[in-house]
Amino acid sequence: MRCMLLIVEPPGQRAARTEAEGREAYARMQRFGQSLRERGKLVEVASLAGLSSAVRVYTGGGRPQVLDGPFAEAKEMVGGFFLVDCASFDEAVALAHECPAAEWATVEVRPVAACFEESIGRAQGLS
Repeated sequence: MRCMLLIVEPPGQRAARTEAEGREAYARMQRFGQSLRERGKLVEVASLAGLSSAVRVYTGGGRPQVLDGPFAEAKEMVGGFFLVDCASFDEAVALAHECPAAEWATVEVRPVAACFEESIGRAQGLS
């Protein structure tokens, strides 16, 4: 079972750290990723740039819109993720408990799900 461990953090948190604090947080996350890799659990890992480099695209209502970041209303942002392969959802939750980021952010655990077409096909007995 594949699950995403999403690191959900306050938008200004990274900038508020000293350089030493940032380096230590990064080193701890690197060690955690290496541990997952050594246990055969890690599929992919990445850190995401802050909201100042993001854009939001919306095409509903027939008129495309692009909103440049940072987003004043944002109370949190996805700062990165670990895609893990586990025997169960409970195992993924246990890995989230090990993640150092759980000390300064929320680690959201979400199973990777089939896309709409695949889930409809299974429900209709087509796959």
